[in-house]
Amino acid sequence: MEAIWKTISEFFSGSGFALFFEGDNWKCLLMIVLACGLLFLAIVKKFEPLLLVPIAFGMLLTNLPGAGLFHEEFFAGGHVHWENLTGGAGLLDYLYLGVKLGIYPCLIFMGVGAMTDFGPLIANPKSLILGAAAQLGIYIAFALSVLVFQLPFMNLMGTNIQNVAASIGIIGGADGPTAILVTSQLAPAFLGPIAVAAYSYMALVPVIQPPIMKALTTKKERQIVMAQLRPVSQAEKILFPIVVTIFVALLVPSAAPLVGCLMLGNLFKECGVTERLSKTVQNELCNIVTIFLGVCVGATATGTTFLSWTTLAIVILGVVAFMGGTAGGVLLAKLMNLFLKQKINPLIGSAGVSAVPMAARVSQVVGQKENPKNFLLMHAMGPNVAGVIGSAIAAGVFLSLFGN
Repeated sequence: MEAIWKTISEFFSGSGFALFFEGDNWKCLLMIVLACGLLFLAIVKKFEPLLLVPIAFGMLLTNLPGAGLFHEEFFAGGHVHWENLTGGAGLLDYLYLGVKLGIYPCLIFMGVGAMTDFGPLIANPKSLILGAAAQLGIYIAFALSVLVFQLPFMNLMGTNIQNVAASIGIIGGADGPTAILVTSQLAPAFLGPIAVAAYSYMALVPVIQPPIMKALTTKKERQIVMAQLRPVSQAEKILFPIVVTIFVALLVPSAAPLVGCLMLGNLFKECGVTERLSKTVQNELCNIVTIFLGVCVGATATGTTFLSWTTLAIVILGVVAFMGGTAGGVLLAKLMNLFLKQKINPLIGSAGVSAVPMAARVSQVVGQKENPKNFLLMHAMGPNVAGVIGSAIAAGVFLSLFGN
C-alpha cells in the first residue's frame, strides 16, 4: 500500500496540477481563466471568432504548466535562438517561426487581397486621402505610448520604448495581421496583448465608431447624398495592383512584403486567368494560415508577460489609436468639403480604418439612419480598402525606422 501511495504521490508531484503551486505559476491559472473568457466572447458573443478562438486556445495551451508547448526563452531578445530548436522544442515553438519570420501575416494579406475589390477606390481616388488620414490614430498612439512607457511603474527598463510604441500604434490601423507583423519584429514580448487588443477592437467597430462619427458631424453633413460611382474597367483593376506594388515598394521598401502579397492576391482575383489560385488563396490557404497564426499569437500570452501594467496601458492606448483613426478620416472629409463642389459625406471617412468591410458597413448604417435614401456602402469601401494599404505603409515606415 505504501508503494502505491508513493507512486501516486510521485505521479501527482510531476503533474501540471502540482506545478500550479510553484513560483509564479498561479499566474498561469489566471491566464487559463482569461483564455476561457475569450473563448466565451468568440463562441457565444461572436467577437471575431475566426481568430479569437485560435488565439484564446493558444493562450490556454501555453499556460498549462508542464506541457512545454512554447518556450519564450527560445525567442528572447527578439531573435530566434536556433540552437535551442534542435532539441526540447515544443510544437508551438516550431509553428511560431511563421510569425517571427513574417510568413503568416503576409499570406493572410494575400487572402485579403483576393477578397478585396479596389474598384470603389479606383473610381474615386480622393478616397485614398481619407484612408491615409485615418492612419492618424497610429501616430497619435505612438506619441502617447512613448510618453506613457517612460513612467517608472511601467518597468520597461532595458526595453526599446519606441519599438513597443510603434507596435501599439499599429492597432489604430484596425488591421490584425499588420499589428502582428510589426510586433513580432519590433516588440515580440508584447505580441499576445497587442494581438488580443487589435482583434478585440476590430470586433467592436460597430460599438466604438458611431458615437465618434456623430460627435464630429452635423445632421446635415450626415444626410449628404453622394453621386453614384463611375464603372471601373477590368484593365484598370488589373493595372492597379501592379502599379501600387511598384510605387509602394520603391517608396517604402519595408512595406513591400505586405503590400506585395496584398496586391498579388488581388491580381489573382482580377486578371481573369487564375480563378483556381484566387479561390485557393481566399479559402484553403487563408484558413490554414489563420489557424496557425492565431494559435501561435495566443501562445505568446504567458502570465508573466500578460499580467502587467503594460498590458493595461496597451488596452487603453489601443482604444486611443482606434478612436484617433476614426476621427482623422471624418475630420479630413469635413476639411475637403470646404474646397469641393461635389460634397463628400464625412461618415465615409471613418471607414479609413482598415477593418474591411465592417467599417464601411458602419458608415452605411449610420448614414441610412439619418437619410433612408442614402447608400454609402460603396463610397465607404474606397477609404476602407485604402486604409489597408495605408496601414501596411505605416507598418513599413515603423519597420524601416526601428527595425534591426
